[in-house]
Amino acid sequence: MVPQVEAQTHQYTALAIQTLDTRSANYIVRFNNKDDAAKLVSPSEPPRKQLHAVFESGFTRAGYKITPNANRHIKFELQQLLTDVDESLFSFVAKHQIVIRAVADNDNKQLIKTFSAKGKLEGPLKADFATLELDMNKLLLQITSDIINDDEINQFFK
Repeated sequence: MVPQVEAQTHQYTALAIQTLDTRSANYIVRFNNKDDAAKLVSPSEPPRKQLHAVFESGFTRAGYKITPNANRHIKFELQQLLTDVDESLFSFVAKHQIVIRAVADNDNKQLIKTFSAKGKLEGPLKADFATLELDMNKLLLQITSDIINDDEINQFFK
């Protein structure tokens, strides 16, 4: 997953990045069954790790120097990452939702922004996990690109 990134800074501003998973549950897909309990699917790798790698790579490509002891910090809180799937006899509807909160600190100033993305996938028969994962990854790519290229965040660090 590689977000589209525009160069934001030319002086290689030092930046520390932290990524937290603050979701109340660790599953990422919930298959809702009308009469039975929902089937929950957890990721094979923690989403926090994947997001952290994407943010480090993206902000580096945007011109920042990522270092843990920088004066400028940005913390990403993964607040929601969920696909709800409703299946009927001949079709399914999957609704994706992602919410990431960015908390940026620069000297004694703080900027807090919340980014969200929603998606919907409909198809025939039953939903397969690979199709759901591909659709969710597109949404993750969109939201991480939006965050890395956000004018307000990048201006805050100049």
